[in-house]
Amino acid sequence: MASKTIAVVGATGAQGSGVVRAILAGGGEFTVRALTRDVTSVKARELAALGAEVVAGDYSDPAGLAEAFEGAHGAFLVTDFWTHMDPEKEQAYVRNLIDAVQKAGVKHVVWSTLEDTRELIPVDDLRMPTLLGKYKVPHFDAKAEADAFFVESGVPTTFLRTTFYYENLADALAPARDAQGRLVLNIPMGDAPLAGIASGDIGRVAVSIFRGGSEFIGRTVSIAGDVLTGDQIAQALGDALGEPVEYRPVTHDQFRAFGFPGADEYGNMLQYYTEFADEFTSPRDPARVRELTPEVQSLREWLATAGYRLPTAA
Repeated sequence: MASKTIAVVGATGAQGSGVVRAILAGGGEFTVRALTRDVTSVKARELAALGAEVVAGDYSDPAGLAEAFEGAHGAFLVTDFWTHMDPEKEQAYVRNLIDAVQKAGVKHVVWSTLEDTRELIPVDDLRMPTLLGKYKVPHFDAKAEADAFFVESGVPTTFLRTTFYYENLADALAPARDAQGRLVLNIPMGDAPLAGIASGDIGRVAVSIFRGGSEFIGRTVSIAGDVLTGDQIAQALGDALGEPVEYRPVTHDQFRAFGFPGADEYGNMLQYYTEFADEFTSPRDPARVRELTPEVQSLREWLATAGYRLPTAA
């Protein structure tokens, strides 16, 4: 029997690349078609060298997307809000993806999504700034709104709710040295636990869902590889680096004031994680996730396999 083809949108991004690589490592059960805007990019050529079929696919081109999905059994769909930071554009892209998979007759879609934060902190709640007029955490809320598009369309969909990437701890939220040269982790989480996962493990879970087939259609699957407090994260980072890391959380207002692009939204996201930790982490039970995908890594396992290092100063 011929392998079923899974088409992967955003194949050179963190999640998409993880799905492509997980399929390629799966022993031939599925073949993979990697969709990317630039088939000549270094990352696209790397995926082709590993054995992926790499084809052009642009969110803004529904006709081209439908052609790229043609003949695929399944599709992994993800959008990258951070490239444009525009909820309306995000949702237009989702509608294009839905139109394309419908035209191609795709049998199973895994849609990478998130919660609507306004269900727990309404727009008029002054504890957190409202952004873009009607959102608390736009990249969460816009994806959650788009969930309804899949339901309305009748596309056979699994809703895969992701979470914080471990990789952020080697990048934007990595420990930094204070004036005394000590490594300090400043994530504004207070004493609340943070659910995290390696981006590549999102791909492994997605493959498990495709393997499960119709059992997962219509279901929401929430995932994490670990749920740890700031102190526990700092201890793990310190052990990986071979020197102590002190957890010294800033406030959410201080974080929003850091001024980098998206700092207000990032700060709101971390405040949501903090103030609604139970609601966010409870569905993301790492033990239950590993019943589906045993390979999902804890933070310490990821730190060891990733060869964790602090980012190099520019």
